[in-house]
Amino acid sequence: PVIADNAVAAVGVSVPVTLVFMAIATGANIGCSVLISQLFGAKNYKNMRTAVHTSVIAVLTASLLLTAAGLIFARPLLELLGTPPEIMADSLAYLNIYTGSLFFLFLYNICTGVFTALGDSKTPLYFLIFSSLTNIALDLLFVLSFGWGVSGVAWATFIAQTLSAILSFFALNRRLRRFSYEGKAQIFSAAMLKKVLVFAVPSILQQSFVAVGNLAIQSLINGYGASVIAGFSAALKLNTFAVTCYTTVSGGVSSQNIGARRYERVPQGLRAGVFLLLLLVTPIALVFFFFAPQSVGLILNAESTEAMEAGAVFMRWVAPFYFVIALKIVIDGILRGSGALRYFMISTFIDLVIRVALSFLLTDSAGYMSIVYAWVIGWV
Repeated sequence: PVIADNAVAAVGVSVPVTLVFMAIATGANIGCSVLISQLFGAKNYKNMRTAVHTSVIAVLTASLLLTAAGLIFARPLLELLGTPPEIMADSLAYLNIYTGSLFFLFLYNICTGVFTALGDSKTPLYFLIFSSLTNIALDLLFVLSFGWGVSGVAWATFIAQTLSAILSFFALNRRLRRFSYEGKAQIFSAAMLKKVLVFAVPSILQQSFVAVGNLAIQSLINGYGASVIAGFSAALKLNTFAVTCYTTVSGGVSSQNIGARRYERVPQGLRAGVFLLLLLVTPIALVFFFFAPQSVGLILNAESTEAMEAGAVFMRWVAPFYFVIALKIVIDGILRGSGALRYFMISTFIDLVIRVALSFLLTDSAGYMSIVYAWVIGWV
């Protein structure tokens, strides 16, 4: 159980750092897809293709810069977060391998974002299923058969992500050839990049606010020892799964309608999004609330009592508030698509400030529970 705790904790300490990279990739995905979706809705296929090319080039360039920065500052950042010495080596190994895969992570995200913008949610799903199954198979092979431990988990993610990104890229190119238009689309356009950045930068900042907040909270978690780190990390993975489900709804509620000037359909999209969220939130919240230990046990060793308790407590508290955060996420989709970027940026920043500030203010009196309380209050 101690070895299991340390292994999960090592990955868990690295996760908030990887979430910063993921936040930038996801923010770029969301931001770029808004403009592409609007151009698709307006049937402006030439500029749409220029926007796709420009977005891909810009995002991949950013990924290379982040890779270099991540490899250089990985150890100093883990030390700054107060990573326990007994898990530092594994945490650093996992983080370095993950950072090396950023090019393919960003490529995969931008490709799936474009597919979604074109109204195709099935193709990204197929690639996600392929990536997930490949990741699981390689996890079992590298960890159980080869005994590579935490590094094996990282290499499994690297390979699965790379394969999925390459397949997504070729599939996207094939899809784009179906659109006919007069003239020739530009490979890169500075003017189009400015338009992309109008949507992408606020989305990246929004996602990054949350990720940076998680980094600050992780520095508190690291002070409670490997078992609590492992429990919190397991719960955070389950929570991320839930929130990601809700985020997928926000991507499709408004942008194409706005691009096509079908403004009367935007409220319909919001109502449909809220209805879908009810269908998603209800079963996930019920399972995570009533079967919190069993849910956390999918990731942790059941014999690790302290870790299991830390994870289960977090899940029981956040699950009832899933509809609150899900509603905000789908409204964010409306605000982004309509260009009202300031409002969802402000709400996200408030969440970050409350969550981080309360975690630190209450830590002396409430300990680990300060993080749990701050989480749900920030959402509300």
